[in-house]
Amino acid sequence: MKLLDRYILKRYLVTFLFTLLILIPIAVAIDIAEKIDKFLRNESLTLFEVVNDYYVNFIIYYVNTFMPLALFIAVILFTSKLANNTEIVAINSSQISFTRFLYPYFVGATIITTVALLMNHFFVPSSSKTRRTFEKKYLSSRHYVDNSIRDFSLQLNDSTYVFIQRFNLERNSGYNFSTETYKGIQLKYKLTSENINWDKNDSVFKLYNWKIRKVLKDRDIISSGNNMDTTFAFTPKDFNYKSIVAQEMGSNELIDFITISKKRGIKNLNAYYVELYKRTSLPIASYILTLIAVALAYKKKRGGIGVNLAFGLAIMFVYIFVLKIAEVLGAVADANPLINVWTPNIIFGIYAIYLYINARK
Repeated sequence: MKLLDRYILKRYLVTFLFTLLILIPIAVAIDIAEKIDKFLRNESLTLFEVVNDYYVNFIIYYVNTFMPLALFIAVILFTSKLANNTEIVAINSSQISFTRFLYPYFVGATIITTVALLMNHFFVPSSSKTRRTFEKKYLSSRHYVDNSIRDFSLQLNDSTYVFIQRFNLERNSGYNFSTETYKGIQLKYKLTSENINWDKNDSVFKLYNWKIRKVLKDRDIISSGNNMDTTFAFTPKDFNYKSIVAQEMGSNELIDFITISKKRGIKNLNAYYVELYKRTSLPIASYILTLIAVALAYKKKRGGIGVNLAFGLAIMFVYIFVLKIAEVLGAVADANPLINVWTPNIIFGIYAIYLYINARK
């Protein structure tokens, strides 16, 4: 790597880290101001718990969130400064093409993309789980929250189905439970229970006022009882289909969850696909945002850094806006989550190519 490449790469990474170090303390300060009364209200809560369980994971989450913005601002800032100091004029005079000039930028983007991919797929999910547990314990509203699922159905395999009218995920209890097994379209077995409880210690379900019907060729066998302990190929966590849970799963766990859920007949898993796909699409956007930022700031403009920064922030706002719309649309049933998640990168990738072609001229 030449001296110029090392100089640009160093400026790229240093300005990126400096921008993050400006944004993160602001986010922490705002959050402390909002939650200080809740921290003080919990007398059992220690400073170590606040820092270790909440703010360490808060910083990890927001470092990951602010990476695209910090990257974009950093590239515009120091590239505009290069242009204003006529350093880029000297570079052009040395017969260095715009494509060659981009080389150290893309090396830096590769480093940041690699870090972002590792964070998105492995570190941020477990960090989010710890942070959300802390929030639920100390920061959530004291008002009653109904943690129940209603009218839930589950397909365990090709022939076995489960239905429960209501199940409280906090108390691990529910009512009007039934499971049915079919051979083709003919019912072969049905178990119903007025009440069902999950025993975490023994990992069994306790059924109360149960009834079993076995359908034979020439007759039915019906049995019943007051209570029974049994196991099924599911646990209460399989009832909890929320996008917030997806954010707390590592990518391998999330893929396994999607695979099992598809086998069980869960129809709309798009929210989980969106979460999985964006863990890759957002880091890859580092290349696109870097190219856009360099192309915008490559030439010296009247108004200097301020004009480039204002225009860049406007583009970043549009990118985030399109990204959020794409995530919402991708989570809708019958949508294609892969296409929706990658749509912002495709749109802004085309724009980046347009700017690149103009900058070469």
